[in-house]
Amino acid sequence: MAQPRRIVLLRHGESQGNYDDSVYERVPDHALELTERGRRQAVDAGARLRAVFGDEGVSAYVSPYRRTLQTFQLLGLDPTLVRVREEPRLREQDWGNWQDREDVRRQKRARDAYGHFFYRFAQGESGADVYDRVGAFLESLWRSFESPDHPPNVLLVTHGLTMRLFCMRWLHWSVAEFESLSNPGNGETRELRLGRNGRYHLDRPFEHWHTPELPFESAGTRPPNRR
Repeated sequence: MAQPRRIVLLRHGESQGNYDDSVYERVPDHALELTERGRRQAVDAGARLRAVFGDEGVSAYVSPYRRTLQTFQLLGLDPTLVRVREEPRLREQDWGNWQDREDVRRQKRARDAYGHFFYRFAQGESGADVYDRVGAFLESLWRSFESPDHPPNVLLVTHGLTMRLFCMRWLHWSVAEFESLSNPGNGETRELRLGRNGRYHLDRPFEHWHTPELPFESAGTRPPNRR
């Protein structure tokens, strides 16, 4: 199995919705574009990624949202070294109907109280729903490693919550651990690196906004091993 040496997850650059959430009243989430700042962030991320990848091949998967497609285009990667696929399973969490701002604010308050993983937006998805489709993508990704000519690098251009859920699935984090983490900033990366023991580890952690309670401590049992 040709396991890649690194799997890089990149959050899109700043979008119109990141800058001003009132835009959701007029523009569907999938159609939001990068701001000028977001375009600069994508260009800067491209310079960093080109230095990391060098002249090695890259297998890239990109969310079909406009802001992620724009981010990928601005990376400036060598097209002779990159094979790219649009991957709908890496899309943003479906928030449902965002045209009623007051309803959205009410649902966000409810989500904060209920939990980001389990709360399902009306006509939309919960974090758990996104986890399931990310898990299905991960199984497909893992099967692709069976190809003997698989590139040594994988790049996922996606969204902040999707990045956290991908790492949760890959590294076997608990729900409490996921809930304690913040999204990376726009244009930021996290990198899963292959170690000598055949397991992957993050190059740097996600920021914690609080310390999670370990789910096995109260039961007096040890947590399962993580990949």
